[in-house]
Amino acid sequence: MKSSPLTRWLLPVVAALLMVPAQADEAEDRGLAIAQEADRRDSGFVDNEAALTMILHGPGGQSSRRSLRIRILESTDPDMGDKSLVVFDEPRDIAGTALLSHTRILDPDDQWVWLPEVARVKRISGTNRSGAFMGSEFAYEDLAAPEVAKFAYRYLRDEPCGDNLTCHVVERRPLYADTGYSRQEVWLDVEEFRPWKITFHDRRGDHFKTLEYADFHQYGKFWRAHRMVMTNHRNGRSTELVASGYRFGVGFTESDFSQASLRRVR
Repeated sequence: MKSSPLTRWLLPVVAALLMVPAQADEAEDRGLAIAQEADRRDSGFVDNEAALTMILHGPGGQSSRRSLRIRILESTDPDMGDKSLVVFDEPRDIAGTALLSHTRILDPDDQWVWLPEVARVKRISGTNRSGAFMGSEFAYEDLAAPEVAKFAYRYLRDEPCGDNLTCHVVERRPLYADTGYSRQEVWLDVEEFRPWKITFHDRRGDHFKTLEYADFHQYGKFWRAHRMVMTNHRNGRSTELVASGYRFGVGFTESDFSQASLRRVR
C-alpha cells in the first residue's frame, strides 16, 4: 500500500522527535563521562600546597598585589569533597586572614574566615557564597573543589583551545543550593583533560565571568596551571593568580584543616 503525501511528510518529523530524548541522554552521558575522566586523572595526589600572587586589575589599568598560600587535602570519603586553606601573607593590613573550605557534595559547603584583626572565626553563610572573596573577582564558591557529583553535565562540542589543542566543551549545572550560577561551560583538552577555560553564567543565564588557565606544569602525573585569570565582563575588572613552589605529599592531616587550625595559622 502506498503511503499518502501527508504520511510521507509526518514520518521523518515523528522520527526526528523520537530521536531528541536519545540525543539529549547521549549528550548528558558523554558530558558526565568527560567530567569523571578529568576527576579520575587528578585523583590520588593526597595533598599539595603552593604560593600564589594575586593581582587585582581595575578597569582603568590600575593594579594591586597580594601574597598568599594555598593548601589542599584530598578527600577519600565519596560523600565528602576536598578541604582547602588559603592564607594571606601580604599586604600587612590583611596578613593572617585565612579561608578554610570543606567541600560537600549536595549539602552546602562549609567555609570559615579567620579575621586576625578581631581574632575571630566567621562562618560564611550559604547566601553569601556567591559574594566576592576579599575584593577579587573570585566568589567564595569558586574556591571550593568542583566535585563531580555537585553538577549535572551535558556535552556540547569539540573545538580548538589552548596551545594548538582540541577541547571538549561541557556544560555543567550546579545541583547545590545558594549558587550564583545557573550554569558553567568548561573547556577540557582531549589529551590530558586539563581545564583551559570556564565561563560562568548568572541566574538569568547571562555570561558574566570567564576563568582562563595557562602555563601548565606537570608534577608526576598531575598537571597544575601556574596562571589563572578571572575576568568580570560587567565591571571590567579581573583577578590574576600566579602560582609557584608547588609541593605534593606534604603530609597534611585533618587537624590542619580544622576550625581550631585557623587560630594558629602562620
